[in-house]
Parts: sequence; structure tokens; C-alpha cells
Amino acid sequence: MVTTTEQLPCPNFIAGEWSTPDVADFNPVYNPSTGEQISAAPMSGPDIVDQAVEAADAAAYDWWQTPPVERIRILFRYKMLLEDAFEELAKSVTREHGKTLQEARGDVRRGIEVVEYACAITELLKGECLENIARGIDCDLQRQPVGICAGICPYNFPALVPMWMYPLAIACGNTFILKPSEKVPLTSVRLIELLEQAGLPKGVLNVVHGGRECVDAILTHPKIRAISFVGSSPVAKYIFEKGTQNGKRVQAAGGAKNFVVVMPDAEIPKAVDGMVDSAFGCAGQRCMAGSTAITVGKAADLFIPEMSAAAQAINVGPTDRTPAGQLGAVISPEHRERIKQLIETGEKEGASIVVDGRQAKVPDYPNGFYLGPTILDRVNPSMAVHEAEVFGPVLNVIRADDLQQALDVANACAFGNGCCIYTRSGQVAREFRHRVKAGMVGINVGIPAPMAYFPFSGWDYSFFGDLHIQGREAIYFYTRAKVTTTRWFSAGEGDIWHKDK
Repeated sequence: MVTTTEQLPCPNFIAGEWSTPDVADFNPVYNPSTGEQISAAPMSGPDIVDQAVEAADAAAYDWWQTPPVERIRILFRYKMLLEDAFEELAKSVTREHGKTLQEARGDVRRGIEVVEYACAITELLKGECLENIARGIDCDLQRQPVGICAGICPYNFPALVPMWMYPLAIACGNTFILKPSEKVPLTSVRLIELLEQAGLPKGVLNVVHGGRECVDAILTHPKIRAISFVGSSPVAKYIFEKGTQNGKRVQAAGGAKNFVVVMPDAEIPKAVDGMVDSAFGCAGQRCMAGSTAITVGKAADLFIPEMSAAAQAINVGPTDRTPAGQLGAVISPEHRERIKQLIETGEKEGASIVVDGRQAKVPDYPNGFYLGPTILDRVNPSMAVHEAEVFGPVLNVIRADDLQQALDVANACAFGNGCCIYTRSGQVAREFRHRVKAGMVGINVGIPAPMAYFPFSGWDYSFFGDLHIQGREAIYFYTRAKVTTTRWFSAGEGDIWHKDK
């Protein structure tokens, strides 16, 4: 087991060995609640990526030939080890990310659910067969691994996003290279330690820390066949274009601007409860955050006062040393300043600040990266705070006259991750679901993120690629189809040796 104590560099994991590479640069890793540096991630370059690829390549054939049921046994052991380490992992997420312990537990739990889904790989990998596609000829389809895969992860879900990727990839028979976010690498290290403990053969999964240079080496390496990415949309677009230009299969999940429509007939207390979690959970640092509420008609008069009161009641504080704090810190001081600038710009452009969290203070932790819940009312689609993915604890409120106007606002957005509606009308809910341009829809649900057995189905500027993360689409992404057409001749038919006799 690797022990990463205060400010010790985070190790890479290549060919079954943990080691800190000899590199010039390290990215500091902070505890956002306190502002203290707790580790550092080595900025690995192309030479180290090549070492990881060669280790994955050396392990690839034997792992492909390992029967799926044997792969499952490793994953079952892994699942039990994850359960045993559940609280430890949640605390690790909280410590390096800044989200609350409850949110961190959700992060870990949703990741474990992907491992559980991967344990069904013997069923998920089954092919297809049709007898007599022509007289005496049969056809079957098998799914085989694509080869060496790689995952490039963001900072906002240190446990879930890596586990979105490698459990299904290795279950399908691929080898894998994981590049965690350089901002939150510690949880990934522990996740892979547990996988090693579960008995995964050397080289099947490798971990390389790094930044842009490391990512570019992954995108251009000729032996890497498929790449999974989660992050901002501009980077997702770059990953997709660069990866596909180099002949790779790519799934690149980007950012979002998720709308929550509140109809006049909505159960306002339920809508407020859902929006508090959707807008301010994880300090707004998630691609499924309900960052914009569209109030329809008289709903604004009921929703905004209650939502404002709920936001003001949220306690901002540290998440890793005390149980207090319903809202934790954001990831860095630079990110906090970016969010503040967007709030300030929104006010200058005509939005009304109903709740202002820019001056949030936590006296016991003055160096933490804190920002309180903020609500901007009377936002319009031309404002910068609307066009940007804020990725912070900021809720925009747009007022619409009717459902049609609400749909027009939502559907004009370049992003297409999630959209939700609060209503008691089945007819309104059906029309909304049918017409809204988003890959994930919630009805009286504030966060429409699907479970592991459904795809994380972003559209438009929220996703680049064809096959999404999670569910059967992930199985198709990490495999390729081989179709065999078979004909067996009757005695003597086509038998040249028989004819010669």
C-alpha cells in the first residue's frame, strides 16, 4: 500500500509498480477547506506515458484471453474492498475536493454502482446469432476488446468519474491508462491500490499523473485505441478532434447549462428542496448542476422568496474536520475569483443579486476557498453569466411568460446535458419531455443524472462522440463487433481432395 502523507508527491502506477517519476514540475494538491497543500502531482511527459502504454500492451493479450468470469471474480473482490474502504474513500474525496462528507459518500457510492454493473459483463458481452441467413449459412456477432484504452478525468468527482471508465473497460477485456485530475489525484491512487489488492494482473491498469503535455501524449500515442474524457466543453471538443484525428475512438463529455423550469402549479416547497441540492450541491461544481431556474408566470412570486430563504439558511464551512457545513469550498482561489467576476458582470449587465455569497467568511479557516450561495434574478440569455458554465454555487433566475417561452430559452442554449421541470400536469410534463433539447430529462427531479445501467446521455455542446459513458453504450464503446458468416459443406461438396480421388 502506498501512503501519501502531507505534501508527499503522488506516485504513478506502471506495470504493477508504484513510483514517483523524476520530473521537473509538480502540481500542488490542496485541501480546499483549509487552503493547505496536502500533496503534489507529478507532471509526467510523453516518455512516461510511453512506459505506461508499453506496460498495458505487454498485458493486453493475456488479459483478453482471461475468461470474462475470471475478470468478474476480480471485480467482485474489488467491490467488497471498496465497500470496506467506503468511509475512507469518502473522507479522501472531501479532503482533496472540498465537498461535504454526504456529497462525497454519494460520489463513492455512484462509482461502486458502475463496478456492480461491470460485474454483469458475462451477460453484457453476449453476442448475437441468426441461423440460416441463407440456406445452410449461419451468422453470429461477437464483441471483442478494442485494445489499450485511456481515461482523462476532471476534478469535480474524484471517485465517480474514474470509476465511470476503467471498471467497464477492463471488464470488456481491455487494458487501461488512467490520468486523474492533477488537482485531486489522491482518491484515484487509493482506488487503484484496492484494485491491485483485488488481484488485477500487472499492467492491466496503469496510472499516470500530468497536465496538458501528458494529455497530448495520450491523444497521439499510436497504440492507444480509445479515450474517455470528462471536463469542460472546450477541452472536450479538443480531446475529440485531436483523438479522432489520430485514429482513436473518443467519448468526450463536456460542460452544461442545465435548466429547471418551475411551472405555476408546481409544489413550490418540493421545487425549492430540489433546487437547493441541484444548484448548490458540490458547490455547483458538477455538469448536472441546475444552474438556471426558469420561472413561468406567477411561479416567480412564490419560488424566489422561498428559494432565497433556503439559500440564506445554508451553512458555509469546512467539510473535512467538523460535521458543520452544508456547502463546502470551491476547488481553488483562482476558480473562486472567476465565479466572483461572473457574478459582478451579471450585476453590471442588469441582473438583480437576491442572495450574495461573495463575502462568505469562515473565521476558523480564513485560508479556505469559500464562496456562499448566490442567486441572480432577472437574468436574460444575452448575459455572460448565462452563456458561461459558471461551475459554482450560483443560481440564475430567468422569468418566462409560458412553457413555450421557457422551452425557447432552454432549446437556444448550446449545451444539452440536462433539463428538468416541476409541475403537477402530466400533459405539460409530456410536452416538455418531448420537445426539450437535452439528453437527460427530470420531471419533478432536480438532478436527472442516470444510474450506471443507463447512458450519461449529453447532447450537442455537452458531448462529443457517438457512444456515451455508462450503460450498454459504454460496453459498445469499449468493444468492437466481429461478425462471422459460416457455411459447412455437405459430404464431398467443394472438397477438392474428394474430387481428385
